[in-house]
Amino acid sequence: MKSINIKKFAVVAVLLAFVGSAFTPAPERITVKGSDTMVILAQKWAEVYMQNNPNTAIQVTGGGSGTGISALINGATEIANSSRKMKPTEREKLKARYNTLGIEVACAKDGITVYLHPSNKIKELTVKQLGDIFRGEITNWKEVGGADQNIKLYGRENSSGTYVFFQENVVKGDYAPSCQTLPGTAAVVNAVKKDPNAIGYGGAAYAEGIEICKVKKDDNSPAYVASAETIKSNQYPITRYLFMYLRNKPTGAMKSYIDWILSPEGQKLVVETGYFPVK
Repeated sequence: MKSINIKKFAVVAVLLAFVGSAFTPAPERITVKGSDTMVILAQKWAEVYMQNNPNTAIQVTGGGSGTGISALINGATEIANSSRKMKPTEREKLKARYNTLGIEVACAKDGITVYLHPSNKIKELTVKQLGDIFRGEITNWKEVGGADQNIKLYGRENSSGTYVFFQENVVKGDYAPSCQTLPGTAAVVNAVKKDPNAIGYGGAAYAEGIEICKVKKDDNSPAYVASAETIKSNQYPITRYLFMYLRNKPTGAMKSYIDWILSPEGQKLVVETGYFPVK
């Protein structure tokens, strides 16, 4: 008799569990892919948001801005993080597949930071000098007032939005063949840390353990590092927006998440991560 009651109890328990699960909504899933510059920030946003919204599951991966935008076009992600604007050719591909030019959300600001080894006596450079260096027209530190040593260039791979933005706004031409491209900003920082003759570039949030080079708009302008004040006042000359791209206007869980990112709470995390708020 006792064993029969146990069996009945077990059956009832299974039925209750099944009924309970039937009324528990499946978590809303949001996939985010793209910019290596933004991946630390995007992971922080996702972590904090999911703590307060357990019915939303957010998956964040990097790979570069170009990779994220390609994933958006191919339907492999819902949000593409990008540290550059979408190209017209990318928007056309999106339109051809989904009949939409996509939605652009500016979610943070960044000052592309120039990294130097701490032993380098060079402390500031103009935008033109940086362009000459990364095009390979200036190859020795003595040409800009430094030691008689060959300059070692480190940068990002061409799928990176930082690579594209720096090329279009600073290099203004082809990178020197001697520029060693690395798969992430952290790798660029690590390379510069180990090489006294190195120079590299990347997001402001990664600038740890290196010397930050002040940047001048031209010979007659003051030199600045990226800060909340110099970004807001447009004094720092290599400033850019960081973007999220979507195929369509967000609704439901997606809208709630993006609204939260743009809220004071979400923008506070931008500052804590080392970037700069849009509001």
